[in-house]
Amino acid sequence: MTLGVFFAVLFAALLHAGWNAIIKLGLDRFSSVLLLTQVQGAIALLLLPWFAPPHPDSWPWIAAGGLLHAGYNIFLIHAYQHGDLSQIYPLARGAAPLIVAVASALWLHEAMAPLRVAAILSIAAGILLMARRGRDSAPLSPRGLAFALATAAFTAAYSMADGYGARLSLSLSSFTMAAFVLEALLMLAYGFWVRGRRALAGVRPALPAGLVAGTMSLGAYWIAIWAFTLAPLAMVAALRETSVLFAMLIAALFLKERVGPLRWTAAGLILAGILLMRL
Repeated sequence: MTLGVFFAVLFAALLHAGWNAIIKLGLDRFSSVLLLTQVQGAIALLLLPWFAPPHPDSWPWIAAGGLLHAGYNIFLIHAYQHGDLSQIYPLARGAAPLIVAVASALWLHEAMAPLRVAAILSIAAGILLMARRGRDSAPLSPRGLAFALATAAFTAAYSMADGYGARLSLSLSSFTMAAFVLEALLMLAYGFWVRGRRALAGVRPALPAGLVAGTMSLGAYWIAIWAFTLAPLAMVAALRETSVLFAMLIAALFLKERVGPLRWTAAGLILAGILLMRL
C-alpha cells in the first residue's frame, strides 16, 4: 500500500466517523439510514452520466454490491434495536476485516505476510475492545450479538464484491455510482414495504443534515473502492475501520463525552495496527 493510498483511506475513515456523528438527527435509526441512502443515491444518479459506463463483466458485481449494501443497512437497523451504538457499531465494523482477510486469502489468493496479519488483528482487536461495556452496563443480548455479527458479514461481503467488481469495471467511479443508485432503490422499496407512505415523510425535518452526511458517506466509500483497486482488500478493509477511532476522538474532543482507560487502550491497539500496516 503506497503512502498516498494509506492517507486517502485514513481520510475516508475520518469522513465515515464524521457522517456517523452528523447522522444523530433526532430520527429513529430506520429513518436515519433511509435518509442517508436516498441522499447517496440521488447524488450518485446525478454523477453517473459523467463517467464512462462500467465494463459488462462488472455488472453482476454491481448487482451483488447493491444487494449486499442494502442487506447491511437492514441488518444494522435490526441490530440497533437490540443494542447501543457503542456496542453494535464496533462489533459490526471490527469483525469485518478478519472475515475479509481470511476470505481474500482463501479465494482471491492475496498474500498474508506476518506483519500484515498482525496489523489486521491489532486493528480488529482494538475495535472489538471498544464494544465492551462497563460494570454498570447491561451485556449485549444474544440477538443483538447475532445481528451485529451478521452485519459484519455483510460488510465483509460487500467489501470483497465491490473490490473485485471495481477492478473488472475499468471505471470505478461509474461502478460506485451505479451500486449506490441500486442500493437507494432497494432501501426505498424496503422503506415503503415496512412503513408505507410514512417512510419518506418522517425524514423531511432532517434533510439538511442528511445532505451533509450523505455526501460524506458517498465520498468515504468512493475513496475506499478506489483503494480496493490499488491495494490488498484485507489491508484496505482493516484500515478503513479506524473510523471507530476517529469517532471516539470526535466524541471526546468535540462532544465532550467521557472516554475511559478501556477505550484509550483500544485506541492504542488501533494505532499500533496502523503503524504495523505501514511497515
